[in-house]
Amino acid sequence: MSDELKPCPNCNSPYGYATGEETYACPECGHEWNPAEASQEAGLQIKDANGNVLQDGDSVVVIKDLPVKGAPKPVKAGTKVKNIRLTDGDHNIDCKIDGFGSMALKSEFVRKA
Repeated sequence: MSDELKPCPNCNSPYGYATGEETYACPECGHEWNPAEASQEAGLQIKDANGNVLQDGDSVVVIKDLPVKGAPKPVKAGTKVKNIRLTDGDHNIDCKIDGFGSMALKSEFVRKA
């Protein structure tokens, strides 16, 4: 068995340990996985405020007023944003909002429409 620790793909705990020749387990959330299978499934997976997985082209709704630098008014809660694009980084949604133009949003402030 390997003494190597692997991060859990479920909760990102750094304490995933080997339970057999090919499987690992997380002591914090109890998730078990095979790193060979997990690497095939790995990809950009971004979730909204409710935990729903978002995809490119989805429509989302802003769930709270968001201040915009340089704009006199915020993006209001309830604003529907169509045709989003997912990106890596802190602000992981690129979109166009009517009246504001192109901007980046954090997925924690939107829900899937």
